[in-house]
Amino acid sequence: MPIVIGIIASPVVMSGCNSTSKLTDGVTTSSVRSYGYTAQDKGCLARAMFFESNRSSRDGLVAVGSVVMNRLKSGEHGETVCDVVGQKGQFAPGVMTRPMDSKALPDVTAAAEAVLKGERHPKVPENVMFFHTAGLKFPYKNMHYTTVAGGNAFYEKRSRRKAQPAAPEVAETMMAAAEEPKTLPGVAEAELVASVAATVPAPAPIDSGSTDIAAIPAEAALESAMSFQPTASQADQIGALILNQDRPVIQ
Repeated sequence: MPIVIGIIASPVVMSGCNSTSKLTDGVTTSSVRSYGYTAQDKGCLARAMFFESNRSSRDGLVAVGSVVMNRLKSGEHGETVCDVVGQKGQFAPGVMTRPMDSKALPDVTAAAEAVLKGERHPKVPENVMFFHTAGLKFPYKNMHYTTVAGGNAFYEKRSRRKAQPAAPEVAETMMAAAEEPKTLPGVAEAELVASVAATVPAPAPIDSGSTDIAAIPAEAALESAMSFQPTASQADQIGALILNQDRPVIQ
């Protein structure tokens, strides 16, 4: 059986779900308002259902009939049921001319009439207009399957175009992460003195009678800087250390 291709519908079809019903094989179907069909429409729809589905499955018959009506409603391939079913290359070869010799014909005809009166398969909504023999595999990624019924796999053909994801807004976050943390007034100067005292060798003492700043522990230097009460000799030596730094002084 060829893959069903195409989109079809007619403005005559009126939709609007208003009820549900139970199929003989236990499947609940949906219902839309009746299509103003003719005896010829009924015969053409029955032919599509007869040759395209397992006739022992009313579920499968209604699913095929639902595809025909979905195509009719889309308005792309004909204005009547017979136009849809008879379009070249869409349904089984000889679908419009081969004899329908089967004891199941009355059941097929009854199912076709039910579809024309508004019955639809619940898993074959209006956007599902394609099916192929169940079990076949195809490499296309735009085939969205909805159900398998009556020996056929029914699917919606979706667009292959995918929306490009938006670029993450990270510029501001990255800039914020790169900023130096802010400190309270006076803390930067104290940290600078502690860092100098801990890492930079002291120059030769200016006053031989004074205490060498290099011998003062980092904690003591920090405490002295925070108290702002160094001796005159220590203040001179701290100033000399700052002048000998290789890195810029924090402003």
